[in-house]
Parts: sequence; structure tokens; C-alpha cells
Amino acid sequence: MGSFSIWHWLIVLVIVMVVFGTKKLGNMGSDLGKAVKGFKDGVKGEEEKPVAKDQTTIDVQAKDKEKSGN
Repeated sequence: MGSFSIWHWLIVLVIVMVVFGTKKLGNMGSDLGKAVKGFKDGVKGEEEKPVAKDQTTIDVQAKDKEKSGN
């Protein structure tokens, strides 16, 4: 079958655009971008969670000391 040339890919692109329409393809592209951004934020958030837990523990300990002091 051989490798595809640029003309094969252009014909496939035109057929996909006719079938799905440019608006639907644009929406799919933006949804894909949002999904990738959400994934990156999720991975980044996992690394920062232990720091947030330490801050919460400190806040709870401080509130407990205030309650017992009053």
C-alpha cells in the first residue's frame, strides 16, 4: 500500500470537514485543549497536596489551642 502522500491527507481532511462540519471540529478541538489543561492541573495539584495538608493541620492545631485557652 505504501506511505500516504500529502494529497491523500488533504482529501481525508476535506472529507472529515464535510462530514462533521467546521463548527463541530472546532468544538472538539477546544474540548481536547481543556481536557489536556485539566490533566496538567491535576498532575500539578497532586504534587502540591501534601503542602496543603500540612497547612490545614497547623490551622486546626491553632484553633484547638484557642478553644482550650478561652
